[in-house]
Formats: sequence, C-alpha cells, structure tokens
Amino acid sequence: MSTLRFGYGTNGFANHRLDDALAVIADLGYSGVALTLDHAHLDPFADDVVAQTARVARRLSELGLGVVVETGARFLLDPWRKHQPTLLSGEPGPRIDFLRRAAEIADDLGAECVSFWSGVADSAVDEETAWQRLLSGVSAVLENTNARFALEPEPGHYVQHLDQALRLRAELGEVDRLGITLDVGHCVAVEPVSAAECVREAGPLLFNVQLDDMLPGVHEHLEFGEGRLDLADTLAALAEVGYRGLAAVELPRHSHAAPDVARRARAALASADWVVDAESAIRAEPERIRVLFPSAGRRVGRAALRPGVDPEGLVHGTADDRARGRLLAALASALDTDALVKEVEELYRYGDGAERRGVLRNLHVLPDEPRVVEAGQRMVADALRANDTGLVAAALGEFAADHLDDHSWRHGVLKCLFTGVPTAAVAGLDRRGDAELRRMVADYVAERKAAGRTVPADAEAILASGATCDEEVSR
Repeated sequence: MSTLRFGYGTNGFANHRLDDALAVIADLGYSGVALTLDHAHLDPFADDVVAQTARVARRLSELGLGVVVETGARFLLDPWRKHQPTLLSGEPGPRIDFLRRAAEIADDLGAECVSFWSGVADSAVDEETAWQRLLSGVSAVLENTNARFALEPEPGHYVQHLDQALRLRAELGEVDRLGITLDVGHCVAVEPVSAAECVREAGPLLFNVQLDDMLPGVHEHLEFGEGRLDLADTLAALAEVGYRGLAAVELPRHSHAAPDVARRARAALASADWVVDAESAIRAEPERIRVLFPSAGRRVGRAALRPGVDPEGLVHGTADDRARGRLLAALASALDTDALVKEVEELYRYGDGAERRGVLRNLHVLPDEPRVVEAGQRMVADALRANDTGLVAAALGEFAADHLDDHSWRHGVLKCLFTGVPTAAVAGLDRRGDAELRRMVADYVAERKAAGRTVPADAEAILASGATCDEEVSR
C-alpha cells in the first residue's frame, strides 16, 4: 500500500475559523495540514501567540493531523505591499524576524518544516547583489533555530526553478536543515521537465510537497484534472523516492467553496493513489491485472478527461482509460512478450466495452515488438467491425496511426464518419491522410448529397485539407 500522507492547506480555508477548518480537513480523511501563518488563523505577531500555538497544537493532536508551517501570507508584514519585504529587500529584517518566529511556532507545533520562498527581486537590483542578499538572508534565518526550512521555487520570484533552489543550498554548504518545498503545479507551469522528474531530481532533499494542477506557462492553482499535471505519475515518483512528508493540496483561491473543493481533491488523490498501488501490485504479481483492470472504472471514475471540449471522452479519453493505460504499462514491464500478448488479448476478449476501450486506447504503451503489434492489429480490426463509437474512437489512436495498414486505416476513418465519431479522435490524420482517403471521402459526400442528407463537417474538413495540399504543391 502507498505510504503517502495527504494534507490540505489552510490558505484554502481562509473564510473558516481555524478550528473549523482543521475539523473539516480531518473529517475528509486528510492526514495533515499546511498551516499558513496569517491574521485570520494563527497570527505570529499576536500578543498571545504562545497560548494560541499551544491550543492549535492540542487541536492537531486531537484530530491526528500532522503539520507543516507555510509563510506565504500576502499582507502580513506590510498592509500596502503584497509579500513585502522579502529576503531580497534592502531591509530584510522584518522577513527574517517573521521566519524566525515561524520556526519557533513550528517547534511548538511539532511541525515537520517551515516552508518559505525567495520573493521577487527589485528590478533595480543587479543579479549578483540579489543572489548575495538571498544567501545572507537564508543564512540569517537558519542561525539560532532548530527548525527544518524548505525553500520553494515560486513562478515569478527570484528563485522560480528547482535548479536555482538546489544551487543555493549547495552554495550554503548543503545544510542538513535546509531542503526543498516542491509545488508540483509550479513544475507544470515553469519547469522544463515533468513534475515527476522534478520529484526525482529533488529526491531526499524534499521536505515538503504542495499538490495542485496548472497549465504550462500559467501560474494559476487549479483543481486536479483542470490542468496538465499527471497526478498518478507524480504520486508514483513520490513513492519511488521514498518521500515520507506531507503532500498537501494548495488551492489558495478556492476558499469560497473550501469543503467541496477539498472533498473533490481528496477523491482525486484517492483515485490516483489507487492507480499507484495497482501498478505496484501488477509489477509484483502480473496476474493481479485480471482483477484490477476491471476495477479501474469504479476506483477512478469514468468521467471524460476534458469534458468541456470532449464530453463523451471520444477524443481525449476518460479517467478509467488513462488509469488502464498505466496498468498495461506496468504489466508490460513485468512479463515477457508471449505472456504479455496472452494477457492483453484476454483482457480485450473477456472485457466489457469500457475495458476493451481501455486496451485499444493504450496499445501504444506496449512494446513495439512484432508479436505485440500483430496482436494489437487484430484487436483494432475487431473493434472497427463494431458500431460502438467508443471502441471505434479508441481503435484509431496512436497505435493505429503507426501500425495499421493503409487500407484498414482509411476504412477506419470512413467508419468514424459513418458512426459520428469526430475525426479529432483519429491520431495521425494530418500525417496519413492522402489522395486515396480524400477520394473515398468525396464519394461518401456525393452519396450523402444525392440522398439529400447532411454532410458531416469532418468530411468537408478532410476534403478542404486536400485542396490546401494541392494548392501548396502547385506553388
């Protein structure tokens, strides 16, 4: 079973009293909280902060919640300037004092670490000065404290990439009490590699993990499934590196619907965690796939991955399609070719429609070996004889684009037009579409028009693409 511990950030419960927020988080099944020190919850500058901290510590203990201390409050130090001053400011004293106070509170709470970021460098400050200020500031924070600190790369801040945070730690002499906070959404937004690769790069230096989704190039915290994060892949990487700290959901702009958002996040984490556990089980005992593969829909859901543009999941697939792809990849890593072919063909032959679709949509994750390819071609051919739109769409994915013969592939595209499957589901259409396909589509269109029937827009688009190609050739 997975050893990951999931938490939720209190900055996503800004409209709740802290006691109420902690109770809701615990009731939803989280193991801990990322506690942001701020006016509304635990104010590090309050006259009775020691008493408040003791009360919060007791409450955390009663609820069985672990805790990390977050220091990203926006206007705690300056009511006019967001996140100011920083460690890069000309007068960083208030920030250093705050982080030291955070360390004392963390110690009293029994927190796992204090998370912090560099801040934004003033445009008038040169690179060398900014770097030296940061080194000096972090050194000052670490002095005379026992807490573990975790530097978070933050998009738009001076330190926004993981390699910058690792470089700073190295220049400070690999201080044991200084590690990394990794927001996996930030990895999607600004890093050149996946969140899973960032996890592996940070490895044992990971003290704290924040979980959210994002889109490339956009620093906006999203619920899972709204961006491009591969959550299961990320959780698998955390398990792989032996991460034992909290992995807390970070949705600071969702306080208006905090309980519902936190409930959805917990369900998404449970689903992804199930996939990680299932992969491990299959690698250890490949025959387990016979039970786990059919279970995927019930455990991770059957919703379309991009419901806004693909409500039926014909183009981009469904949650259970994606999960089954990971299970097939795990199976492929555990079996030789003969055993793999036998197992996959039986999953297809004896599966229901969703299970067959899961096989078809993920044939490309299997080894590109002759016997595997031949088996895949047989399954695709079988699916294209059916009138199930889900099977037809899944059959014309990446595997078919690479391995289906021209005749069968063209007829598969025609099958999409006949059955109403959007041709956006056909992988490689731009690459493999040729004059013969356009001739076949033209005949189909002529028949439709002669019968007084409407012509699918996708058919017209295929013909139009041919006209464009002809025009480019004539030039």
